Amino acid sequence: MSLNLVTLLYLLASICFIQALKGLSHPTTSIRGNLFGMAGMTIAVLTTAALIVKLAGEGSGLLWVLIGLVAGGGYGAWKAKTVEMTKMPELVAFFHSMIGLAAVAIAVAAVVEPSAFGIAPAGGTHIPGGNRVELALGAFIGAITFTGSVIAWGKLSGTSKFRLFKGAPVVFKGQHALNAVLGLAALFFVFGFWHSQSAMDFWLIVALGFVLGVTLIIPIGGADMPVVVSMLNSYSGWAAAGIGFSLNNPMLIIAGSLVGSSGAILSYIMCKAMNRAFLNVILGGFGGEATAAAGATQQRSVKSGSADDAAFVLGNAETVVIVPGYGLAVARAQHAVKELAQKLTEKGITVKYAIHPVAGRMPGHMNVLLAEAEVPYDQVFEMEDINAEFGQADVAIILGANDVVNPAAHIKGSPIYGMPILEAHKAKTVIVNKRSMAAGYAGLDNELFYMDKTMMVFGDAKKVVEDMVKAVE
Repeated sequence: MSLNLVTLLYLLASICFIQALKGLSHPTTSIRGNLFGMAGMTIAVLTTAALIVKLAGEGSGLLWVLIGLVAGGGYGAWKAKTVEMTKMPELVAFFHSMIGLAAVAIAVAAVVEPSAFGIAPAGGTHIPGGNRVELALGAFIGAITFTGSVIAWGKLSGTSKFRLFKGAPVVFKGQHALNAVLGLAALFFVFGFWHSQSAMDFWLIVALGFVLGVTLIIPIGGADMPVVVSMLNSYSGWAAAGIGFSLNNPMLIIAGSLVGSSGAILSYIMCKAMNRAFLNVILGGFGGEATAAAGATQQRSVKSGSADDAAFVLGNAETVVIVPGYGLAVARAQHAVKELAQKLTEKGITVKYAIHPVAGRMPGHMNVLLAEAEVPYDQVFEMEDINAEFGQADVAIILGANDVVNPAAHIKGSPIYGMPILEAHKAKTVIVNKRSMAAGYAGLDNELFYMDKTMMVFGDAKKVVEDMVKAVE
């Protein structure tokens, strides 16, 4: 296989990746996007395998690649098949950590044996200055991505007793100054590696990256981990792109740049939706404010009702807007909700779904859940498209959502002031399903729950909705 053909096939794979991202931008084209992504990865893997055979001159190199493909591909397929939707953010964080570690491993191999990667002449060890910088930065970003993603995984899973894996922020005096020192020290050693190709400088860069990944993420609370995961996704892309420049691999450069830029854009969208400062995400400087608000919840009386009461209200409405939240995902109630909506629609009631950008634990979480239940796409609306309709809606039914419908976002001085919310409080009647009156991730009381027009229906979302389905006449 000629190098020109390799370059052409890598370009074709990159085009497939671009089409994959374009397809994944909307639920109606997501299947096509996934097919493009799989096609692009297949082309890239087969091309790389053929290139290994050409460069190695024997099957030994390919054997290791095949072992890696079987082990990694088998584990990935098993996890994708068995993972619960509520655990998807943890899985994404884990995969990001593996991408970061892979970038570090490739950089280490390229520094130890540069001639094997075509960076240095056969048998030589001298790496050009530009490649040294690319390898150092790729390894540094990859190391940050690895340890940062491990911490994010631990905070999201919430099952470990290890202090750094708990959802509460871990803060200490001089934390930001320490991060700044670590970052400046890494840049100093990058300069040293560029100037003299010292192996000691390179290993120090990697070590500092591992440490900085931990210190950047531990001060961020578990509620903000979805944004962090998105940002770490961006980091993994830039690490891959940096390694791609070093290896003169156009596919790695393009694919890494796509992941890096799309992850950064997604992080910006999430920060805007959660009223966070984008720069603080990058520097690991947020998360404590939301936690500080905890404890503000007061014991106040609310108007509660049963599933039968809620079904009566829904059955006599003309327009109903359903607001799904993380509680729906935990209860796996999407199929029951679809059945409820279908029953209401058969009665001539207009039913729509309102999706907040960060509903659930990550962007697209609710869309995937509703798609899994085969909810018609034309009933699902994003926040910008549905907010103007709440004022005319007869009923807004909120299933396991809290902060994304909290009117406190409109009150100056509130910790979530300025956060875009679904304006469910404007509906004529509001039905809220929650397990209890516990506060959301922001730790704030929700005034919506105490309004005269609000009915609280307590219990597991799936059980409550199933009871509503039975009670709707």
